[in-house]
Amino acid sequence: MEKGKLYIVGIGPGGREEITPRAAAAIAASDVVAGYAPYLKLLGDLIAGKETIASGMGSEVERCRRAVAAAAGGRTVSLVSSGDTGIYGMAGITLQVVAAQETAPEVEVIPGITAASTAAALLGAPLMHDFAVISLSDLLTPWSLIEKRLHLAGEGDFVVVLYNPRSQGREKQLERAREILLQYRKGETPVGLVRNGGRAGEEVTITVLARLLCCKVDMHSTVIIGNSRSIVWQDKIITPRGYAL
Repeated sequence: MEKGKLYIVGIGPGGREEITPRAAAAIAASDVVAGYAPYLKLLGDLIAGKETIASGMGSEVERCRRAVAAAAGGRTVSLVSSGDTGIYGMAGITLQVVAAQETAPEVEVIPGITAASTAAALLGAPLMHDFAVISLSDLLTPWSLIEKRLHLAGEGDFVVVLYNPRSQGREKQLERAREILLQYRKGETPVGLVRNGGRAGEEVTITVLARLLCCKVDMHSTVIIGNSRSIVWQDKIITPRGYAL
């Protein structure tokens, strides 16, 4: 049997112009494309005529197994995830599934534009110095550990990027994150909010840490909280790198 190929593909925020040529080429070369159903919809005619493996939220492991099985059976498969597949995406779990197989397909991980990069570009230059990316979802990580990471990021004066900041069932986590960071930086610290970055319905808001909870924030949002030196100029957030001007 001919050995198959599995591409693990980051498709960026969703806009066609932000899917890299390398990612588009992998999808074009694939017989099968697997992914979260709304992400497959974003691909439009890129997957026309191809077999698809679509599933919903919470079915990540089963989706990986089906994609790996198809590749192990000799097919060329693209398993897609939004943003960068190696940053809160599908690369890690897929490689774990592949590692457990007796017959493993060839695997290639293809990077994409992650939400932090998309949000930062829309906000100006908030990530010009050291930053920490922290997911506020405690579905797979104990909240006590997330709180510890928030404290350490605040103490270290990192710019903080929050993924999965708030959902209908998780209201208090963002409140607690703000409360923790206010222990280490001023209430007027610049904060950028990007909702649906790179997609239809894109919204960009600049506020301050003290007023963060007054703004619309949900699972489609990325929150960037500046460090002690971040400033707002016109409609942009800038975190100085330290160059002498």
